Amino acid sequence: MDYQYILGGEILACSLAFVFALYIVVEKKKAKEIDSSSTYLKTNGPKNGTCSSLFQQAAGGTDIIIVGAGVAGSALAYTLGKDGRRVHVIERDLNEPDRIVGELLQPGGYLKLLELGLEDCVDEIDAQRVFGYALYKDGKNIKLSYPLENFNADVSGRSFHNGRFIQKMREKASLLPNVKLEQGTVTSLVEINGSIIGVNYKNKSGQEFNEKAPLTIVCDGCFSNLRSSLCKPKIPPELYNSFIAAVDKRNIRVMPNRSMPATPYVTPGALMMGDAFNMRHPLTGGGMTVALSDIVLLRNLLKPLHNLSDVSTLCKYLEPFYTLRKPLSSTVNTLAGLLHTVICVSPDPARKEMREACFDYLSLGGDFSDGPIALLAGLNSRPLSLLYHFIGVATYGLVRLMMPFPSPKRIWLGARFIFVALGIIFPIIKAEGIRQMFFPATVPMCYRMPHIH
Repeated sequence: MDYQYILGGEILACSLAFVFALYIVVEKKKAKEIDSSSTYLKTNGPKNGTCSSLFQQAAGGTDIIIVGAGVAGSALAYTLGKDGRRVHVIERDLNEPDRIVGELLQPGGYLKLLELGLEDCVDEIDAQRVFGYALYKDGKNIKLSYPLENFNADVSGRSFHNGRFIQKMREKASLLPNVKLEQGTVTSLVEINGSIIGVNYKNKSGQEFNEKAPLTIVCDGCFSNLRSSLCKPKIPPELYNSFIAAVDKRNIRVMPNRSMPATPYVTPGALMMGDAFNMRHPLTGGGMTVALSDIVLLRNLLKPLHNLSDVSTLCKYLEPFYTLRKPLSSTVNTLAGLLHTVICVSPDPARKEMREACFDYLSLGGDFSDGPIALLAGLNSRPLSLLYHFIGVATYGLVRLMMPFPSPKRIWLGARFIFVALGIIFPIIKAEGIRQMFFPATVPMCYRMPHIH
């Protein structure tokens, strides 16, 4: 009977696809924004006459400045240092972090650790292997295992103390002779003619310094004080004064549960990564997987470039970064937002039916559970797979509501059910960018990567 529910919902699936197509038409407007961003890069970036002089000054003894030495910053420092880059990492506090955040590394994230050569950083920190999830609801429970049959026996999730993991990566990065790890606070970015050429910072003793480099990467976490310079912040302006006043009154140590879609400014000479750039609800534990995936992508983009002081080539190579990262990051982000919204208790009967449908859909086993768990684990980065399973859950729930016969009450609840389902997923996908998420190859900047001889 359960499988009959899935097959019986083909009409609904077509309807959802039609509605989704309408959203794609609306999103075509974003193509103009992308083109305007490229125009900004060409018109407001360094002119050819000033490129060489600016970046000869910035080159100095450092190729890349990394602001922040958390998960993203430490892994990035090791990765770029291993490739021969001269890296200067500036971190506010090099003591072991002691807070509850980032305790789960999904199997997809562990695969990225292997790719970066950092897998030994989960050794000797009391890390526990994780093989899946258990869901409990109203006296019922189901076990959902990661689909790891096609991977080596060592591949699984890892659960650990975040601070110990970070310290291991910091130690490994600092062993490279071309990586300088320094405790200090970056106070501002140094900008000339629309390009970032370095940072101003204070060291541990309070002395002020100016460091220049062709590329500055900001990954100093969710409390970044540089975010507003490089992306569009989402704290409502009406809350600024109250929020700042509350923080000034006392030292509040908090880790907020929040999502922050990646909406960067195209800024020559600078990139943002990690939680400073993109956050999703921590329910699914996907943050480190996204950060490590971004590092692999950035490493591959930079590998052909032997001279980072060539600003025009550097800008062209880094421009596709924000689009190429979208399939995996937006899949993880969307799934986190979906699951958080679905499982939250609500008096709305339609929301209750959505929770029931999600739980029972996963209980079917086979591809009905393996597919969503593969997405959650970072093992499948195809957004269309996420959409497929979302339609499956919605179809399953709607057809079940109509059984054994569609009474007026059931029809009304079914309509509410569909309205709630669409209201959950489409705002999340719209925030991620429909075109970049589902059709990244159609974004013009993906074709602008120059050839290096």
